[in-house]
Amino acid sequence: MKLGIGIGWRPEIADAVEALPGIDWVEAVAENLCDDHLPASLVRLRERGVTVVPHGVSLGLGGADRPDPARLAGLAARATLLGTPLVTEHIAFVRAGGARTGSPVLEAGHLLPVPRTWAALDVLCENVRVAQDSLPVPLALENIAALISWPDEELTEGQFLAELVDRTGVRLLIDVANLHTNHVNRGEDPARALDELPLEAIAYVHVAGGVERDGVWHDTHAHPVTAPVLGVLAELRSRIAPPGVLLERDDDFPPADELAGELDTIRATLDADRGGVRPVRKETPRPAPPAATSQSDGDGEAAAATDAVRDRVAVAQTSLLSALVAGTPAPEGFDHRRLGVQSRALAAKRADVVAKVAPELPEILGRRAYRDAFLAYARSRPMSAGYRRDALDFAEQLLIAGRPADDAARRRLTHWWQDRAAPLPPRRTARLIRAARSVLVGR
Repeated sequence: MKLGIGIGWRPEIADAVEALPGIDWVEAVAENLCDDHLPASLVRLRERGVTVVPHGVSLGLGGADRPDPARLAGLAARATLLGTPLVTEHIAFVRAGGARTGSPVLEAGHLLPVPRTWAALDVLCENVRVAQDSLPVPLALENIAALISWPDEELTEGQFLAELVDRTGVRLLIDVANLHTNHVNRGEDPARALDELPLEAIAYVHVAGGVERDGVWHDTHAHPVTAPVLGVLAELRSRIAPPGVLLERDDDFPPADELAGELDTIRATLDADRGGVRPVRKETPRPAPPAATSQSDGDGEAAAATDAVRDRVAVAQTSLLSALVAGTPAPEGFDHRRLGVQSRALAAKRADVVAKVAPELPEILGRRAYRDAFLAYARSRPMSAGYRRDALDFAEQLLIAGRPADDAARRRLTHWWQDRAAPLPPRRTARLIRAARSVLVGR
């Protein structure tokens, strides 16, 4: 399946995407689409013959629990609505806790790395098979960027992905920007990862921008694509002609001509090695799994990961996520400095997304005051139910504390909250009614 050159479709640049020349396909964040109707821009693109691929961000296939049937059903409905040839997701976990650990469910609000261990691989493979059985089209999974490394990993990234493909037959979405990120942050060689990958499993490729601060690479999707990332794309192109390449941009959107220029640079990078001699893929020995781990049988199916294995993965992931979003002690073996960087990055992303979901909040509070207040709130209140609930909970805490100090702003925030909060659990409803009344009478 050849996709060609594409760009990430986002509502903020919908008009620009429609006008860009030479766009063969687009990718849309699945969770930003409805199950039963499409934005007019995507309808027009599809009528022109432009393929639209839904890209999921919330399944958490690398998590300890089996995939949520409702989330899978939603992704399947969007795939059917779009008439897409495939859907994509990430090799990551995005939440932890719950029944397996006897602790509250915590949401990361971001993609976090799966430990490259045989146990985590067993869990991931079973989750992938569940997802594949629930989707009407093939699934491809993306390697993620990471600020932190798990201690005592047993496989390299390339080996981990190769094992995943062997066991499940899943396709790969290779993000060359993420390979560069992991080179800077974790010392991993992109060329080695490419050597170890099953290149024939690649469905398409992501290219995105980022920025380096204090020796840490941040995969922002809000900066131009850099020369090192294009270098990794050239490394990949020297091995294989990828079926599709897509430019991602999620924030600080540039003018349309700059997007077109980045696409032209990507095309030039892909064309530069055309006709050249490609190196033979290096055969690197792959480590054998422990005898007790789940392995593929003759039909390519893997035995189900046991609940005991899932429980161990759940404890490890909950411990890490709790340290990142709830301030609990760092698990043994992690780099405390990097955990701090990751924790601050998660809080900043959470503040940014809540500001997009509820733009009235920074408008009412003032942008700087909003950000300072939200980051203070996030330090002691982990997200547990998504960004919209997070916005309401943040406003609730401000009102209970009698904030903001300005009476007019507090009244606006109260009315905003009242318009969106119901229904609530009785205890919280009573508390908020008392807070709202005190605000409306001017305290």
